[in-house]
Amino acid sequence: MSNIARKINLLLISASLALIFLHTSAVWADNALVSGVKADANVLRVGVSTNAPPLVFIQNQAIVGLEPDLAKAFAASINRRTRFVVLDWKDQIQALLENRIDIIMSGMSVTPLRQVRIAFSNSYFRSGQMALIRDRDRHRFTKGYYSIGSATNIGVVKGTTGEFFARKRFYNANIKPYETARQGVADLLIHRINVLIHDAPIILVLASENETNGLTPIFSLLTEEYLAWGLRKNDTDLLNSANRFIANAQKDGRLKKLINQWIPFTE
Repeated sequence: MSNIARKINLLLISASLALIFLHTSAVWADNALVSGVKADANVLRVGVSTNAPPLVFIQNQAIVGLEPDLAKAFAASINRRTRFVVLDWKDQIQALLENRIDIIMSGMSVTPLRQVRIAFSNSYFRSGQMALIRDRDRHRFTKGYYSIGSATNIGVVKGTTGEFFARKRFYNANIKPYETARQGVADLLIHRINVLIHDAPIILVLASENETNGLTPIFSLLTEEYLAWGLRKNDTDLLNSANRFIANAQKDGRLKKLINQWIPFTE
């Protein structure tokens, strides 16, 4: 093999390794991509999954949304810098337990099974599951929750409370899990599924994006869930700080203002 060929192979291998690293655990410093971050008393490492607008997503090469705004405000309140660590949803809790992040701020609902492994802050937002349908099928879903049981093909996002809910409640339907909600939207548009069930704030964004494509939400919530931040059970100092921040932000109106900015339908 010539020297030129060896150099090309080395460059290809290096590029492949770099892509693998960025896919598995990309780290952003104040919305700019940086290398991995170790535990640091001056840094708040925030685990996010950036496929959940308006809660957290990437826009113009920056991480934005309700959760990033809250993360930066919380970090400032405890005199830390913010570092966003981008992870697949299924890896969030394990990354927290392995001390690769300090806190999960990514639209996570409090559930009993998750509470077995991690602690949660006080809830900052009441949410739930919502359904997205084709507008031309609206007449089939006039009874909301009770109408969805007649749907033959229901889309969900893999590993979410929406999937757990759909499998438990609509066991006669064909439940189709997707890696992302937008994959489900694509199948809803071409009639591969009749309904897509996911977190209410995300369904509202998807409905807005696809209004001209003939999609609409069923506005009533299918479940009642509470969003909170996930922390290690032994990190009581950070947990107490998070609860103080939430209480103060609720009291002075900052929390309501941020929520209304990103989720206008909130009362």
